[in-house]
Amino acid sequence: MRRWIWTLALATAWIAASPSHAQMPRQLPANGKLGDLVGGQHPLPLLQINKQVVRLAPGGRIYDQHNRTIPHSHLPQYAAVLFVQDMNGHISRVYILRPEELAQLQQTR
Repeated sequence: MRRWIWTLALATAWIAASPSHAQMPRQLPANGKLGDLVGGQHPLPLLQINKQVVRLAPGGRIYDQHNRTIPHSHLPQYAAVLFVQDMNGHISRVYILRPEELAQLQQTR
């Protein structure tokens, strides 16, 4: 019993210290476009990206910096984003970018 507790404690310490708890890079879509999102000004399903008011597609998703989906009502006032448009020109996905993701995307485009 004591050995099992000791093993569990070591495993927990190893997992806590491992880099897997660091922010892992996200798989962002290759067909995404960079833009600047201004939130809090338009009702659902409208978004303002790059000074243009666009429509969020039915079933469209907004992802925060930690890759969690957020509702339209929790949009930040301003954010750099990567967005994907569907065949109708509506926004199907919006990824709010972390600073390192933005820097990497700006270098590759």
